[in-house]
Amino acid sequence: MAHPLAEGGELTSRILDALDKAEPPLLSTETFPTYDSNDVKAALDRLASRLMVEYETTQREEVHLEPEGELIAAHGSHEARVFEALRAAVDGLTIQELEKTIGDKTISKLGQGKAFKEKWITKTKGRQDMTPGIVIANTFILDGKLAAVPDSIHDAAREQLLSIKTSRTVADQKVLADLKKRKLVRVQKVIGFKIYKGSKFALELPDEATDLTAEMLATTSWKTATFKPYNFQALGAEQRAGALHPLNKVRTEIRNIFFELGFQEMPTDSFVESGFWNFDALFFYTSDPAIAGAPSDHPYWENVKAIHQGGKYGSIGYRKGPDGRPPPARYFSIDRVFRNESVDNTHLAEFHQVEGIIADYDLTLGGLMEFMDVFFGKMGITGLKYKPAYNPYTEPSMEIFSYHPGLGKIVEIGNSGIFRPEMLEAMGLPKEMRVYGWGLSLERPTMIRYGINNIRDLLGHKVDLSFVQKNPAVQLDKA
Repeated sequence: MAHPLAEGGELTSRILDALDKAEPPLLSTETFPTYDSNDVKAALDRLASRLMVEYETTQREEVHLEPEGELIAAHGSHEARVFEALRAAVDGLTIQELEKTIGDKTISKLGQGKAFKEKWITKTKGRQDMTPGIVIANTFILDGKLAAVPDSIHDAAREQLLSIKTSRTVADQKVLADLKKRKLVRVQKVIGFKIYKGSKFALELPDEATDLTAEMLATTSWKTATFKPYNFQALGAEQRAGALHPLNKVRTEIRNIFFELGFQEMPTDSFVESGFWNFDALFFYTSDPAIAGAPSDHPYWENVKAIHQGGKYGSIGYRKGPDGRPPPARYFSIDRVFRNESVDNTHLAEFHQVEGIIADYDLTLGGLMEFMDVFFGKMGITGLKYKPAYNPYTEPSMEIFSYHPGLGKIVEIGNSGIFRPEMLEAMGLPKEMRVYGWGLSLERPTMIRYGINNIRDLLGHKVDLSFVQKNPAVQLDKA
């Protein structure tokens, strides 16, 4: 048994009937103008999957009137309405009277300007001053009245819009641009379909089975049954599963780079530290380490205090160095940091810092530059440029730059240097040990990788959850 309305409703049946009676191709925009193009396509897809029809998609632009354009097409242009109102008033009208007659102050004002330009209306001079004893040629009392000049006019604007309403096209692109600028019309894309009969065309949809049942197997009816075809292009059911944030994906890639280069990850779960560890221990100048709430019972504190206050270990400002030769080491951390920062498209007061250090003997500045080439090369960043910089805790120090293809310019991508001996010896490290240090934000490579222009779209309360759910996996282009 056939089901003419199955799966396509009335529209499916109407398409088959219209196609049977019409000469191909059948144009959907003419035959089914009241149906949405998405509904028509859905019905055509159902029929095409059964080889009952074939179709081609067409697309064209139509010009439609905006509300103000509809108003002009119905009642005339603003300037024509002003002219008609003044023509009907034999003695003319004042501006206030004209506004009252038309019933719209805006139409009256706009129409006057255009009507004056077309010389359809004029402003009357009034009557001559006949005051006794005063004879002055061409002296008039201006009564401010407007009057129509010709007996009739041609309202080209209304005629043009009426034509557009019928044909939905404008041949002259300059005229179309002007009408769009005046917000009288809008251009709308219209999707249509050319429909042809398929190899299995019929007026009714066949009765289709969706499953192979035990009864079909027992009665062998499956041999003659028509099964509904699988739609391998259909989207699956949306999965409300968890999703990794883009920052976590890039963080994992960078962690793998560190592990590949033989680094150990440092614990960084202590978000709150005293000023002693954040500044004094890094050789930042402060008035007194004790002011920052340093751990005064720690022997390291005494060493740092001595360097800050009077110098030690042969330096004019703070150092130390016990016996012993610690082994070389490589450490990194990726975690949140906080700073007093004005928030804008590229800066937040809270972000993620990627930091790495290498401690070894006989390290040189050239070795640091070579390692930076290797490290950033693992992230697909090549052609590095270096610029001398200043950090309280490293000397020498370098800012790291690279060309950004998207921005078309060289941008800073990190900071680096060799830690000062004043800082290292205070920790008890031997005098001959050197330590490389460098850092970059996690947000910058993530923004570049995902094409994000505003950091607030990546981190914070303004993040779109759909972006987190739908963003693709990331794999850095390793050089």
